[in-house]
Amino acid sequence: MSNFTLMFLMFCGGIAVAFQPSINGRLAQKVGIIESSCISFAIGTLFLLGGAFLAGKGSFRGLAVVPWWELTGGILGAFFVTMTIIAVPRIGTTAAMAAVIGAQLITGILLDHFGLFGFKVIPLDGRRLIGIVLLMAGTALVFRK
Repeated sequence: MSNFTLMFLMFCGGIAVAFQPSINGRLAQKVGIIESSCISFAIGTLFLLGGAFLAGKGSFRGLAVVPWWELTGGILGAFFVTMTIIAVPRIGTTAAMAAVIGAQLITGILLDHFGLFGFKVIPLDGRRLIGIVLLMAGTALVFRK
């Protein structure tokens, strides 16, 4: 898969992430915050189970040998979804997404710089630092009232 295709797919993922909190927030008005998160994850789990059984190339048997911390992604995802359900109705989608994007970029640059989790080291350089500073400035402008 080309880098262009990957960037396009991530762009589409970003669109989905921007829609998700508003959709889940509407659901939360009818069923509750935690319940909305639970329903969102349950439906997502069913969808992914179908995909894993139909098109997956791995095996769930590998689950027996993974370290505990590799299973925390679901907890982090549940925390993220629940926080967006709480935040979006109060501060708006743009402000919530700006905070998320800012935090993701700062965390991502640290993960890259130190090559955490065994991934490729991509050092923090001047260009990347300027990019982060500009994105943080944009985040601050979005939060301005």
